[in-house]
Parts: sequence; structure tokens; C-alpha cells
Amino acid sequence: MDSVQTGFVELLQNQGMELSEHQLNQFEIYFKELVAWNEKMNLTGITERDQVYLKHFYDSLSLSFYMEMGKISNLIDVGSGAGFPGIPLKIAFPHLRLTIVDSLNKRIGFLQHVVDDLQLEQVKLIHGRAEDVARLAEHRDSYDLATARAVARMAVLNEFCLPFVKPGGTFAAMKGNDPEEELKEAAFSLKELKGSVVKNFKFSLPVEQSERHIILIKKTAATPKKYPRKAGTPLKSPLI
Repeated sequence: MDSVQTGFVELLQNQGMELSEHQLNQFEIYFKELVAWNEKMNLTGITERDQVYLKHFYDSLSLSFYMEMGKISNLIDVGSGAGFPGIPLKIAFPHLRLTIVDSLNKRIGFLQHVVDDLQLEQVKLIHGRAEDVARLAEHRDSYDLATARAVARMAVLNEFCLPFVKPGGTFAAMKGNDPEEELKEAAFSLKELKGSVVKNFKFSLPVEQSERHIILIKKTAATPKKYPRKAGTPLKSPLI
């Protein structure tokens, strides 16, 4: 291990997480492919190796500091972009059955390449809009955990993500700045979509100390039939 990987391992050990040599190799392959593909298409503005390990890999894994991932069977990552947080969580917790939804087919192509290269099993990649996919019977009210990382405001995210979650399951929104105002704005959407805020965890990303929040929302009942509305509507007319 070099200094970047050693630092990564130590930060995770501080949170009680251990990675095998195989898992570390998977993260390194992921980094190299991310940077290589980023030259052909816009995947991330962060390409320095130490920054990718901290701001993408560690940041993605931070969800596991606040949830018992061992109790999660299936996870859906909505609007995953370059695969965050879904792929890092799958590497660290291989038992997860992971589904990723993204609206850009080029990104799905990149993610398929990564999944193949890392030899990840039980990963499903779906090109489509969250609002359309959530209306399919095999995905609706089906997942233990749905997550989205810095995709949209909470009132919009709730409609993107909660329809995927089974009653009793969790939607975890991963945010940067304090989402308190967003949560107030999202009160109506939570009521409509059968979600209840459990906790808003605040922490700082190590080294640079930038603010992070993870909002855990419990799904209290099945999604009403009228939601999600047709693709594009939640962004144009949030439930507020």
C-alpha cells in the first residue's frame, strides 16, 4: 500500500471498517478507470487520486457509519452518476444486491465496464428516469434501502427515491450543506410519499473538514398510486 491507500485504510479503521487486499485492489482499479473514462466523458471534476479516495470513496462509504449494512439485502442508488455511493458500498459489502438507475446511457456504459472489470456480482444497471423505473412492479416498494448523493433538493429527492423503498425500509439522502431548510420545504412531500425523518446525521469529511449530512427517512406505508408523477414533473413542480 502507498500513502493514499494507507490513509484511506486508517480512516476506515477509525470507523470500525476493515478492507481486504482484494477490496483495496478493486478500489484502485475503479479509480484508474474513472480517470481514464473521464478523459472521454464528463464523470467527475475530481481526478486527483487522494481526492477521489476521500471525496468519492470514503464519502460514499460514510453511509455505512450510520446504517447497519449487514442487515441490508438490496440497495438502489438513484442518479448514481459515476457510481457513487453504490459501487463503493458494493465493494465494501459484497453481499448487497445493488441496482443503479441513471438517466444517461453513457454513464451506464461506464458503470457496466467497472462492474465487469471488478467482477462484481448481483449488480443491475438501469438506463432510465427514476420516475419511470419506480412505476415498474419489480422495483416499486421493493428495496431495503434507497440512496441518492447530492442529486436534488429533498422535496424532489423524496419523489425520486421513496417509491422504490419497501414499507419499513429506509431512504438515505447524502448531502453537503445543512439541509434543514430543505427538510422544512419537504414536509408535504414526506407526508404524501409516506416517509418520516428518523435522523439527520451531521459530520465532517476528514482532512479537509467539509460538512456532510446523511438524512435517514423511514418508509411508513406503500407508495400511493399517483406517485411518482411522470418524468420531469417532480423537478418542475416539486411537492411543496
